[in-house]
Amino acid sequence: MAAPARGGPSRRACPPAGHRASGLRRSGGRSGAGRRGSGGRGDGARGRGRRRSGPGSGESSGAPEDGDLPSSPRGAKEEPPTDPAERARAICLRLLTGTPRTRKQLADVLRKREIPDDVADEVLSRFEEVGLINDGAFADAWVESRHHGRGLARRALARELRTKGVDSALIDEAVGQLDSEQEEETARELVARKLRSTRGLDRDKRIRRLAGMLARKGYSEGMALRVVRQALEEEGEDTDFLPGEDY
Repeated sequence: MAAPARGGPSRRACPPAGHRASGLRRSGGRSGAGRRGSGGRGDGARGRGRRRSGPGSGESSGAPEDGDLPSSPRGAKEEPPTDPAERARAICLRLLTGTPRTRKQLADVLRKREIPDDVADEVLSRFEEVGLINDGAFADAWVESRHHGRGLARRALARELRTKGVDSALIDEAVGQLDSEQEEETARELVARKLRSTRGLDRDKRIRRLAGMLARKGYSEGMALRVVRQALEEEGEDTDFLPGEDY
């Protein structure tokens, strides 16, 4: 009778093998499902999150980017020369690329860039020696371009060249390319082009517009009125009230 008593409690404490197996299967099923859930959708979500992170995502990966590296080649290229003479040469070459400039124009820029005056003078003189700066050639080209392109008279051309720092002797030589006959011929062409747009206006208003246009381009008052008078006479306008030919 004592043996069954000992076996009874033992059987109650240990569940049957089938029960344990089914419990493990159920537990394993739930665990597997959890793993599948976390390893499928969870990992996929995390994977998508990782794919979104990176350049342009607004999230930092912790790794330095190229622009943050102190030894970036691009950063090194952008550093200006430290030597004042090298800086002055670089500035002048950049300004002269495709556009002639006078010595004064370049000197003004170098002064704004805080290049010492003695360094600037040395660099500019060297540029003149090798022909990169030539105020005389600049003045000649300016007169040729502005007279034929804009119809400017000698007085207006000289005024513009003075503002650019060209020497007076060079200005006189450049504007001397134009004689009075050529200047007046250009004035006639300007009036002929403008005359059509003034038709239908009051006579006095036409005269003011035409003469004013020539005056703004540097033509003297006497030449302007003479050219306007002749143009209006050719159209049949009464010009007796205007000054005579010797005005």
